[in-house]
Amino acid sequence: MQEIYLIRHCQALGQDHEAALTDDGNRQAYKLAHLLENKGIGQIKSSSFNRAIASIQPLATMLNMNIETDERLCERVLSRHPMEDWYEKLAQSFIDLDVTYEGGESSREGMNRGVNVINDILYAENDQSAAVVTHGGLMSLILKHYQPDFSFSDWEGLSNPDVYLLNFNSANELKDIQQIALKI
Repeated sequence: MQEIYLIRHCQALGQDHEAALTDDGNRQAYKLAHLLENKGIGQIKSSSFNRAIASIQPLATMLNMNIETDERLCERVLSRHPMEDWYEKLAQSFIDLDVTYEGGESSREGMNRGVNVINDILYAENDQSAAVVTHGGLMSLILKHYQPDFSFSDWEGLSNPDVYLLNFNSANELKDIQQIALKI
């Protein structure tokens, strides 16, 4: 059985690529490392955004591992232009997975690139667990792929950090998903 820990980054100071973790976010990252240190993780993949890398760096240091960045784990862009009604449009994108807004990608496009990362891990013939660090929007879409009833209100309920354990059987089929409650 293959286990993949799907992780939303810790609390950050903003949304841009270089946004750092807050002081609380740095504390969360160390607690996250202690939570995952004995889970048999043999691979760490992360979005290239600073807040994602900083969220998993304490675990990588603890396990003496490198972090492999993957652009496919970067946050989904809803639109390249400001939208006053972005919240409503984001909600709509959970219902209509193919809706796109100017300069953005559809939920299905984001979902597919995130799931492709998961598939690359599953088909690499490595039975070690993996940690995959991403952002709330993309994490929601990956979860929706495996659990189609994952909704906009589930996205609203995500926290920083948030961790889901995806268990796959030997045929690389999803066996179950468990949210790991982090009170950090």
